[in-house]
Amino acid sequence: MKKEKVEKKYLVAVTGASGMLFLQPFLRLLGEQGVIVHGICSDAGRDVLSFEEGLIPEDLPVVSQWFDLHDFSAPPSSGSSGYSGMVVLPCSMGTLAAIACGLSINLIHRAADVLLKERKKLILAVRETPFNRTHLQNMLQAHDAGAIICPPMPGFYLKPQSLEAAAETFAWRLADQIGMPVTSRKCWGDKEEC
Repeated sequence: MKKEKVEKKYLVAVTGASGMLFLQPFLRLLGEQGVIVHGICSDAGRDVLSFEEGLIPEDLPVVSQWFDLHDFSAPPSSGSSGYSGMVVLPCSMGTLAAIACGLSINLIHRAADVLLKERKKLILAVRETPFNRTHLQNMLQAHDAGAIICPPMPGFYLKPQSLEAAAETFAWRLADQIGMPVTSRKCWGDKEEC
């Protein structure tokens, strides 16, 4: 009996930290790979997205479904939802703290907890500077639980000519972390292939 190919599905969570510039390049990259993308946005995430980019979550590319932040009956609340991974971009320190402590205050926290318990990829693009001791402890605790801490730090060795190009280099790094090959990317040393 032939097994049908199952499309990969990813969850992107947007929280109230600065760094919305990184969202669209990453979402476009997911779209190029032909995967299903669902989203959750916090109230503060909506505010920052509007302030920094002049957008609402529904304006963002590729996301086929947005879930209500307070709907614990939504699919991301369950391990049976079949997500291949989740990226919190940008990840506020409050969200990091809730995830690190296993708190399910909203659907973003619950979904992250589900990804960790299912041993799926959870990438936290933490955005704050400088870090205090609590931030660092929370990052270590989330790391020890299985999350990948990946602050939005573009690769300037690729000589991006604009902020958008710099954000794209970080999108490639996020793709690396969820195990998604990107053929259109630039590599260290201008090699033909990465």
